[in-house]
This record gives sequence, structure tokens and C-alpha cells, in this order.
Amino acid sequence: MKKNILVFPCGSEIGLDIYSSTKYSTHFHIIGGSSVDDHGAYVYQDYISDIPFADKETFIPAIKKIVSERKINAIYPTMDSVITTLKSRESELGCKIVSSPWETTDICLSKAKTYSRLKGVVRIPKIMTPEKVDQFPVFVKPDKGYGSRGTAIIHDSSQLHNLLALRNDLLVLEYLPGEEFTVDCFTDRHRILQYAAARKRNRIKSGISVNTFFVDKQDEFLQMAKQINDCLHFRGAWFFQVKRNSEGDLCLLEIASRIGGSSLLSRAKGINLALMSLYDAFDINIKPLINDYHVVMDRALGSRYQHSGLQYDTVYIDYDDCLILDKQKVNTELISFLYHCINNRKKLILLTKHKGNLKQELLHFKLADLFDEVIHIPEHEEKVSYIDSHNAIFIDDSFSERRKVKE
Repeated sequence: MKKNILVFPCGSEIGLDIYSSTKYSTHFHIIGGSSVDDHGAYVYQDYISDIPFADKETFIPAIKKIVSERKINAIYPTMDSVITTLKSRESELGCKIVSSPWETTDICLSKAKTYSRLKGVVRIPKIMTPEKVDQFPVFVKPDKGYGSRGTAIIHDSSQLHNLLALRNDLLVLEYLPGEEFTVDCFTDRHRILQYAAARKRNRIKSGISVNTFFVDKQDEFLQMAKQINDCLHFRGAWFFQVKRNSEGDLCLLEIASRIGGSSLLSRAKGINLALMSLYDAFDINIKPLINDYHVVMDRALGSRYQHSGLQYDTVYIDYDDCLILDKQKVNTELISFLYHCINNRKKLILLTKHKGNLKQELLHFKLADLFDEVIHIPEHEEKVSYIDSHNAIFIDDSFSERRKVKE
């Protein structure tokens, strides 16, 4: 029987990545949960809304109720503060929390605690008080937070004091002008670092590297990963970010006890960090198998659609320039939809005026057995005359054909 996994909050980039990495697993049933309806509601097939925010008194009682009613075996938290909150209450929730131990998550939640713990272990940025800044620019960022939220490059003392007057949670750090990298890691339940790979944060948007690729020389990053892993007790996927200083040395920016925002690059080489973390949480041994090829990942805003009032049991599909493009290749997006229809027991009818040996071409494209019915009509006839179902949809590249059917 599949184990029930609640991903919360599920609509963040991390939550969406966890779903895409685990949705086909034969071992886990993935349930999404959110405090506010966001993109997760369009992606997760099993979805729970209106969960209280993690900083509310009603949060833990609501989670305990969900765990009991939905028979949740583990919660996979996706935000740093949520990870720490849930891990601190794990013993009373009645299920596992997929993360590192609480002590580690608490340190990773605070950059000041992270720098204090790792000082002398790896190179950390110089921390300054406003009165002792001797060289500008400097970099300021919140002690708690993720991505680029609340960060700024400061060029003079007046700008610095004005910013610090607005908020008191900022760290003043040396400015690191060099390249920035994320190192995705996985540590098993025996504290063995099974995987570490550095990738260049080539283009960044909202704190997430939307264009990223693995660096050729990994040794200095792997050494740093081992040093951090020896100092902190990790379990499952985690990552750290580094940047080169003015001398070209790697300097630690932050550590997080979760998968990174673009860790799907590792999955493209065979390392499914989200799924591996679930296996490890249930004490299943993991051995990474890395594919040997170069890969670059580029991310862009995507769309999902939720239809209401669209009911159909039959689909009519055109052939030329619709199912088959340029007379030589199959429209894979349309094929994906047609198999979705098959899964939902919709009737598929190919309706075409194709000039040529249709039967032979369907065999050539391996589509001969896809349709419930194939209607091959003469050029001079109207497709609308062959549609005898009102509970149907019609897919055709021809606007005139679509208009006639619509009318």
C-alpha cells in the first residue's frame, strides 16, 4: 500500500518540484496542502486547502487532524520556517517529518547561527557592525529568509543607516563580487554524504536560478560539502550557496535543510533528490546513480488551466496540420491529451479529408490503433455533417471548420 505524503505548502516552486519528482512513484501517494489557494491547487490531484499558516496557534491542531483523518505517514515541508516548526513538534504529530534533525534546521534558519557554527570550518563572509564598515560596497540581508528577498548592495554609510533604521534583522556583510553557485547535496540516515554537485547560478529571478548548469571542476565544492556535512547533522536533501570573493575564494552564503529551487537539474542526470529523501525517511537504503552527460536547465513561467462547465464524452480530431505536423511528425502535445482522454474513457474519432493513403500513414506513425473510429471523408463534404454527438469537442487547425461546427 502506498504511503500518504503531505507536501506543505505545496504551491511554492519547491512544492511543485517535489510533486513533479514523486507523482509517478509506486510507493507514495502525494497530497498537496496550502494555506491559500495558489498554483498547487492546479497541479496536485489530491489537494487540501485552508490549512492555517505555520505561525498561527491553530496550525498544529489542524495538522494533527489532517494526519489522523487522511492517514498521513509523512509531511514533506517546503519552506525553511515550516520545516523548523514541524520538526520541533514531530513527536506529537503522529507522522514523520521529512527533513534533517531540528537542531540542524534551526541553525540553517538563521544565517547568524549558520556563520557562528561554521566559523573556522569553511570560509564565511566578514560580518560588520554599521559603525565599523571600512569599505563600501557592503551587502545586507535578513538573518532569516530565503532567496533574494530583503537583500541589497549598499554603496555608502547614509544609505546603510537609512536601511537599518527601517528594520533591525539585517546582517551587514562584506560584498562578494564573484560568481555564485548552489551545491545540491544528499546525506543518508547514517550521516554519509552520498551526493554533492555544484551548479552555476547563471541567471537568477526572484532568488531562484532560472538558468543553471553543473560546473566542470567539482573538487573544491565537494570538499566544502564534506566539511559542512561533518559539522552539521543532515538527513535527506539539503543545499548550500557560495560565492567567490574578490580573491576568487569560495565564501559561504547560506545553508538550507531542503531541496534547492532548481535542484531538478540533478534529476535530469538521474538524481531524484525529493524521492531519495522520502525513501531515506522510511529507512530505505539509497545509492545514487549519476548519468554521464552535460545538461543545462532553463526555467520560465508556465501555465495550468482549470475548466468548469466543459462536459464531453467524445473527441473529434483532425489529421493534417493538427495531429500530424508538416506531414512528417506527430504533434506530441495533442497525443498527450488524447491519451489523457483514453485514461478518462472518452471516445476518440479521427475526422479528416486527408489526401493519400490514410491507413498506411497511421501505421507509419504508429497511430493505427489509437482511435475508436476513423472517418475519412471526401474533400467537398463538410465535417460538421459527420458529427452526431452534442456532447463532444472538436479539434481542428481550420478556423472555418471550427466555426461551422460551433454554429
